[in-house]
Amino acid sequence: MTKDELLQRLRTFEWTDVEFKEAQRAAPRSAYETVSAFANTAGGRLVFGVRDEEGTFTIVGVVDVDKVQGEFLSTIRSGQKLNREVRIQASAVEHEHKTLLVFLVPELPRSEKPLYLDGDIRRAFIRRGGCDERCTQEEIERFLRDAAQDRYDGQALDELDAEEFFDPSSVRWYRRVFDERNPGREQAASDLEFLNEWGFVIEHGDRLVPTRAAVLLFGRARYLRQILPRPVVDCQFIGSAFDAWSPDHRWQDRIVVEENLVQAWLALSERYAKHADRPFGLDAATLRRDDAPPDYISFREAAINLLIHQDYGDHGRKASIRFFRDRTLFWNPGDAFATTDELLDPTEKEVRNPAIVAAFRRIGLSEQAGTGVRAIFRSWQRLGHVPPVIENDKARKTFELRLLREELLSEEQRLFQARLGVRLDEPQARLFAFAFREGGASITDAKAVTGRNGPEARKVLESLVVQGLLQPIQEGTLYGLAEHLAGRLEGAEPGLPAGAEAAGNLVTDQVEGPAADLVTDQVVRRLTPHQVRIVQACDVPRSLAELMERVGVTHRTFFRRRHLQPLLDAGIVRMTNPANPPAANQRYVLTEAGAAIKGARIGERSKEEPDEEG
Repeated sequence: MTKDELLQRLRTFEWTDVEFKEAQRAAPRSAYETVSAFANTAGGRLVFGVRDEEGTFTIVGVVDVDKVQGEFLSTIRSGQKLNREVRIQASAVEHEHKTLLVFLVPELPRSEKPLYLDGDIRRAFIRRGGCDERCTQEEIERFLRDAAQDRYDGQALDELDAEEFFDPSSVRWYRRVFDERNPGREQAASDLEFLNEWGFVIEHGDRLVPTRAAVLLFGRARYLRQILPRPVVDCQFIGSAFDAWSPDHRWQDRIVVEENLVQAWLALSERYAKHADRPFGLDAATLRRDDAPPDYISFREAAINLLIHQDYGDHGRKASIRFFRDRTLFWNPGDAFATTDELLDPTEKEVRNPAIVAAFRRIGLSEQAGTGVRAIFRSWQRLGHVPPVIENDKARKTFELRLLREELLSEEQRLFQARLGVRLDEPQARLFAFAFREGGASITDAKAVTGRNGPEARKVLESLVVQGLLQPIQEGTLYGLAEHLAGRLEGAEPGLPAGAEAAGNLVTDQVEGPAADLVTDQVVRRLTPHQVRIVQACDVPRSLAELMERVGVTHRTFFRRRHLQPLLDAGIVRMTNPANPPAANQRYVLTEAGAAIKGARIGERSKEEPDEEG
């Protein structure tokens, strides 16, 4: 059976990441590498009793259950194999008179990473793409930097002169905004006294020296480059939609900021104001104007989030912002310490750069909880867009935020809901629209869509179950569309085949002659927005992960079933390795029919939008 079929049978758990081992009589050595990889990344489940033969899985069961479980857990806890104990939860699953051992390996706190084997830190592993990979030296250094008790941005730089390092104009701007928010405080102090009062300059021996945060925030360019020999951020304005762009195309405008964080914020906000749909003037002291475009708050919070949370000890990768017509991408070196679910909770979060976060918070440029992620989601929700997408990659230690300019609750979706005969309030209507778009929704999705906390978001999900629109899939944490809705699409008339299924019927009808162009045009108009993006991407072979990233969908099973499989069934997309669907090197590429559909789509777009030179 395939991995998906196996997981479907083992529905006891929510399988975020999973590794199977045969382990009938003993734990293999590779099991401890998997424990290291899970603990250093985002956690996962290790299953003993399953044979994996080139992507085909067979349940063989563990022969001596007590012996295998006891020896494995005692080795984990002994401190001899691993450098620290990991609190693993063990359970047994019975399937057709065979016993599987399931071990839940939690992610370790940042202060306890990396977990490594045999006393050798070079034998630390991370989980990437379903595989255990040995950490590189750079990755080990990132772990150690994040684990340090003394945070990186709070370290003293005793080689710099406290009276010389800072840029007076940057400190002047910061103090002006600070004074407006805190009237009467620190107005008479000198710049050096002000910096000392707020911990940017500290006593070190018999002299005052700046902290790393102080240089990053206020430093002159030459001093900044001593501790950060790379740009702070690379911001590009690209005049096309994301799907129509390739790295070969040139941007329309670009700014690479190599100055301190105050100057970086001023430069980014000035350039954003210039390129906004409704250009406006920005008063740096008040931070916004009444004539700012509706998405300004989301931009502000996302840009500040990028500046204050990136890993400034990572000198090999720079942060980037890319503005497309249909989305904006904010990418950072450095993952968030919290999970996506935790980022959406109204609680204080542990952050990478607490001194920098506090500095921006004092002048109103950082949410009280530290990340500003909830403010971004609230603002994007008010605009009626689909929720932002977060890709918090704990293996690569990167963070990406995608703001997609797509309407969530369209007029067509409202009409569709009306035809179903259900009465939904606004949170229910938005969440159902999201679930219909994605093929399902999790508790985290519900929090993102509704802006509510976990218990309240769950109530909205359960209300959709009661009305027969959703059904629980995994222990109340994941919900799918009700069976009677699985084959229907937003805006489709009842009884009509939906999306690419309709396209498949048209493609396989063997239409020839002048009618062929009309048929192709019909197919183009039947594809869902997600399927259009897949078709646009598959002119070259793409992996499943690449396609999910292009589309902005995070549920792997839903993506395959609701968006990709209909294209495969319709003969629009094909596998490069059809004999072994779950193969690690599996890619997806257009068929001739798919190429014709893409050509028709491009022709249609060219009529609507004149080409622009990048």
